[in-house]
Amino acid sequence: MQDSFIESLESRGLTRRAFLGFCGTIAAAIGIEGVTAVDVAEAIEKNSLIGVNGGMGKGGLAPVIWLELGSCTGCTESFAQTDDPDPATLLLEYLALNYSETLSASAGYSLEESREQTIEAAKGKYVVVIEGAVMTRYNGEILRIAGEATCAPGDSPLIRTCKDAAVVIAAGSCAVDGGFCAADPNPGGAEGIQKYLKDNGVTTPVVNLPSCPCNASTLVAVVVQYLLLGAKSVVDGLNEFGMPTAYYGETIHDNCERRGHFENGEFVYEFGSVEEAKGYCLYAVGCKGPQTKANCGTIRWNRRVSWCVESGAPCIGCCSADPNTTVRNWVDVSSPFLGRLKTLKLGSIKFQPTPVALGITGILTAALVIHGVGMKATGRTTGGAPFEKAREYDIKHGNVKPSNEAPATEQVVETVEEGE
Repeated sequence: MQDSFIESLESRGLTRRAFLGFCGTIAAAIGIEGVTAVDVAEAIEKNSLIGVNGGMGKGGLAPVIWLELGSCTGCTESFAQTDDPDPATLLLEYLALNYSETLSASAGYSLEESREQTIEAAKGKYVVVIEGAVMTRYNGEILRIAGEATCAPGDSPLIRTCKDAAVVIAAGSCAVDGGFCAADPNPGGAEGIQKYLKDNGVTTPVVNLPSCPCNASTLVAVVVQYLLLGAKSVVDGLNEFGMPTAYYGETIHDNCERRGHFENGEFVYEFGSVEEAKGYCLYAVGCKGPQTKANCGTIRWNRRVSWCVESGAPCIGCCSADPNTTVRNWVDVSSPFLGRLKTLKLGSIKFQPTPVALGITGILTAALVIHGVGMKATGRTTGGAPFEKAREYDIKHGNVKPSNEAPATEQVVETVEEGE
């Protein structure tokens, strides 16, 4: 690495040691043999637009455009809200985060001009980061960019930005399947960016990074992998949901620090209990870890300080977003978050499995009681019911024979065994 690049980092409060440590984390996250922390560091330096004292770096490349759609801005907050220089946030700036409606210093015409110039100058090379759901109802007029409906039918700022990109990254669960915006009843017609682009004939590959909010380290790892090895390397590592297998290949349960308690049958059944204080497994209070694939427990959050389960909260399944549908998305499927059983839906009627099971059990019990009372009233519970007489057809064809022990009042027949 050149001294000028390191000086630029240090001028913004990020030490060489911290930078290389973060590059090591990214190299491990990428998980490709031969990719080291030094490779990551060199790729960042080579593609950096920011030099000493804020001047231009070596890259001459503007790869990142960040669009804010229907969301709470939590993914941006996960990058920006730090009390000291955060490597992930700073490196996104160094990798030319030159358009972000939330973080950019400029606004209005000058900011929109920057986006258009980036698209034109780096056509086929830049990366688009989408935060939030695409709001499709009312002809896309729910959200607007520079006076235009964000996702109006036909041509729109969203289509124009994504169609010439090397890759589109859906950062956070809202961008993947609509998230909370798409939860029932979904009044804004929210959906994920992959579905929206596919429905509008845009073939740019989409990388889905679900979680609520998006993990900064995972996002930077994907961008750096693109810079190191190209878009094909990123796309080839995706699973059927468009998620990098390296980050979404194992369940939360597989790497959970409370896994031992699960195996021993030690669970938290009530918050504030002794079991909770002992750090028992949270499965009984709604943890969705066994069915949610993500690397939260290994890459962790807040500069690897902690993560949801370690802080005492059960996994709510925010990484199980499905980009191919907006019906029954992860919010609907995982709710109630602190309940073991999911809410079911029949038309517009929502219900829990427990009341339904209890209701069916009650009906069956009542039916059995009524049946027993009827049997008692007809005398069928005492003395036994008479045996059914043989059918005339069976007697005629020799299929039955009279029983020698039949009561005088009722002739009983026995089936003739084959060969008798």
